[in-house]
Amino acid sequence: MSHEFEPAEGRQNGLAPQAPDPDQTILVAGGAGYIGCVLIPRLLARGYRVRLLDRLYFGESGLASFRDQIELVVADVRDVPDTALDGVDGVINLSGLSNDPTAEFDPDANWQMNAIATETLGQKCVERGIERYVFASSCSLYDGLPPGMHDETADIQPRAAYATSKRYGEEALLKLADDGLVPVLMRNGTVYGWSPRMRFDLVVNTFVKDALLNGRLNLHGGGWMWRPLVDVRDVSDAMIAAYEAPAEKVQGEIFNVLHSNYQIRELALLVAGTVQLTGRTVTLSETPAPKLTRDYECSNAKLSTTLGFIPRHSVLEAASDLVNRLEGSDKTTLTDPRHYNIRWLELMSELKPSLERFETVL
Repeated sequence: MSHEFEPAEGRQNGLAPQAPDPDQTILVAGGAGYIGCVLIPRLLARGYRVRLLDRLYFGESGLASFRDQIELVVADVRDVPDTALDGVDGVINLSGLSNDPTAEFDPDANWQMNAIATETLGQKCVERGIERYVFASSCSLYDGLPPGMHDETADIQPRAAYATSKRYGEEALLKLADDGLVPVLMRNGTVYGWSPRMRFDLVVNTFVKDALLNGRLNLHGGGWMWRPLVDVRDVSDAMIAAYEAPAEKVQGEIFNVLHSNYQIRELALLVAGTVQLTGRTVTLSETPAPKLTRDYECSNAKLSTTLGFIPRHSVLEAASDLVNRLEGSDKTTLTDPRHYNIRWLELMSELKPSLERFETVL
């Protein structure tokens, strides 16, 4: 089977074919993660030099295809070496904890990485005269608002630790615009699709994994909740578009990044149908809703009208690609804790005391 990864002909998303000024060095913070391992090859293909800053918490296997083409700085975003910004022209910040479960597991680390480190990196950019700062925020900030289609002007009131930390990061960067920073805030929907640093804890990816592994998809609360979703390729290209846009268009601007709003039940039906085409049986089961559920819709009109960018990779396309790539994978691949952010965080937390005792003995 083919593992085609690029947009089909005629389905471009509006990103310019070539970078306007590729003779630049971009610092990608947190770039060894799910999105970064898709974004960085795209930056390299456009001629940029990439310096990747990451603590490599999940390892570096996702970097294999481009490791020899980048400069790697192994460091925590909470303690960025001054030299990491030497010669840097702009920053794309993907770092930090990535969802509600990880934020709730370690609230202090979540606040330090997603809020304080975001602000500190912005301050360092101002001190160095680095203008462009693209920040990966989240559409989860709209959770808890009344039903309706929410745009970037909505009066958000984040409740959960993850959303609260992201909102602090946004506000801190917007204040730095007065000091010459050009922050562009990208509120990403729930991401789906294949990445060399794969995650199976995102709803579409989870459904594909469960359909292949168990032949059953669980619909919590019936799956009637709405959620904005976007393919990892489109997220990456949207960040590039934000990085390359003229400052007067994007300084201090917020953009919702999503392909479409879907009900969870709809996603399950799309994935089940895709997997059934391989001859497998997939059943759907309704289960009780958890205590906390997200249910919100967002508009992506500003992304298209301001940047001319329209995400093009549908859930159906991504699900088909994932099935193509994963069919025949053994159980250990699909259940590896490194593909589940909260599982890996819990595992590392359990192992840390033992590892420290081992190092003391040595």
